[in-house]
Amino acid sequence: MNMSIVECVPNFSEGRDLEKIEKIVNAFRNKKDVKLLNYEADENYNRLVVTIIGKPQEVKNAVFESIGVAKDIINMNEHKGQHPRVGAIDVCPFIPIRDISMEDVVELTKELGREVNDKYKIPVFLYEESATKEERRNLATIRQGEYEGLDEKLKNYEWKPDFGENKKHPTAGAIVIGARKALIAYNINLDTDNIEITSKIAKAIRYSSGGYRYIKAGSVEIPEKKITQVTMNLTDYTHTSMYRAFEAVKFEAKRFGVNIIGSEIVGLCPMEALIDVASYYLGLEGFSLKKILETNLME
Repeated sequence: MNMSIVECVPNFSEGRDLEKIEKIVNAFRNKKDVKLLNYEADENYNRLVVTIIGKPQEVKNAVFESIGVAKDIINMNEHKGQHPRVGAIDVCPFIPIRDISMEDVVELTKELGREVNDKYKIPVFLYEESATKEERRNLATIRQGEYEGLDEKLKNYEWKPDFGENKKHPTAGAIVIGARKALIAYNINLDTDNIEITSKIAKAIRYSSGGYRYIKAGSVEIPEKKITQVTMNLTDYTHTSMYRAFEAVKFEAKRFGVNIIGSEIVGLCPMEALIDVASYYLGLEGFSLKKILETNLME
């Protein structure tokens, strides 16, 4: 019997207060037909990324509950962090996994957006495949000005939310909800504390300024380690792979005498993306999921 499965990766603007983090994550625990796959909090970003999977309506309901929790415990007027954000619950992407079309996931996001605004009075913007305007497909465009610039942004009729009035929630700001393909959140650490250099590297590789089609990139400082980070979203790893992003950063960093000292994946990563990396660096021929021991054990 077919069973529709969706993934959701809600991002919350809290990465430092463990008690608040647990309250948010608890909304996803012990829910029928919903599995909490992963959650990661980052102090510098001051951000929590949760990954869940399950039946569409049950996933939507769990996310709705978590938004209510976050709204009550996160005050954006006090929030400081390195990651761009527009609200206490910054973004909620839904990804079709099995036996569900992108069109059906878009409808699911619209249901959630309507319910969030009706109950919590948080203005909702739809993005990616759910976007009602072409200029709202890109999350970065919606985030321009961040939480601090929301009041001014919402004065413009062109930025009327998809659900709600042109007025931010007084403590939770706004929220961005949408349907999209799976992406990889991938960050690369550099042995420099010069954020201007890192910003130039990020600019060179991201699509919006002439780089790779499926790379969105920015720069972040990690002051306690005296390093900086190129932070990326690889929006289609089948066309722009992780190894290509890694090599592009290494190539651009060389001109500044800067080296890569490590990298990280935030959240979960498709196995195919790692197979692609292994095939490239090890020169493997004909390597695929069928060559993975654990994959064969699960069959």
